[in-house]
Amino acid sequence: MDDTKAPPNYRRLTEGLSLAPRLWSSFGHLGPRGPIDGPPALVIPGFVATDRTTMELRRAFAEGGFRTHPWALGLNRGARSDTLVSLERRLEQIGDGEQVLVVGWSLGGLFARELARHRPDLVSAVVTLGSPFSGDVRGNNVWRFYEWVAGHPVDNPPIPRITDKPPVPTLAFWSRRDGIVAPACARGEPHESDLAIELTCNHMAFSVSRAATRQVVQQTKSFLTANLRSP
Repeated sequence: MDDTKAPPNYRRLTEGLSLAPRLWSSFGHLGPRGPIDGPPALVIPGFVATDRTTMELRRAFAEGGFRTHPWALGLNRGARSDTLVSLERRLEQIGDGEQVLVVGWSLGGLFARELARHRPDLVSAVVTLGSPFSGDVRGNNVWRFYEWVAGHPVDNPPIPRITDKPPVPTLAFWSRRDGIVAPACARGEPHESDLAIELTCNHMAFSVSRAATRQVVQQTKSFLTANLRSP
């Protein structure tokens, strides 16, 4: 199968069904998690997702020693003209003078990359999970739905989609089993991130699967050890 092309539309159903048995993991408080003195991390949800959807991912980073924060901006309805400004405020609140690890799932990863480009002084590193930051902007099977909800064309968003690597250490997770985003779009070209790591999971699992999220944290910590002072 050509991994530059969007997955078949029917796989959206299987992605949705994978959420059902994990709904219980979305319960719990939405405040910061993890040790108070841990390195700060911000987790940005994907399109039409909320901080409830990223609960398991934030738990995993908290267990890994990070002081993990939600984006606290409600439902992700797509890019807005003030998206980067709002996220910049979150970084200032969370970091309190310290740089923040920014983790973005799916569309959230595009926001993370542009946030790091916008304010690299506030971002220690970027981690993207199944994020379509590379290749064809229609290399996914939800772009028409995105245009309907967000109110703008995918090829003319109110914030830029720049494929070059942000000016901070950048790690991209991708999967050949992704049922939403073309694997090549989430993997990117070698010059578009410092490292791309393949996981064996579907698109939703990047955020909701206990096994996948713990792999993400383990690999992220190894990446940070090689590229930053270890947390």
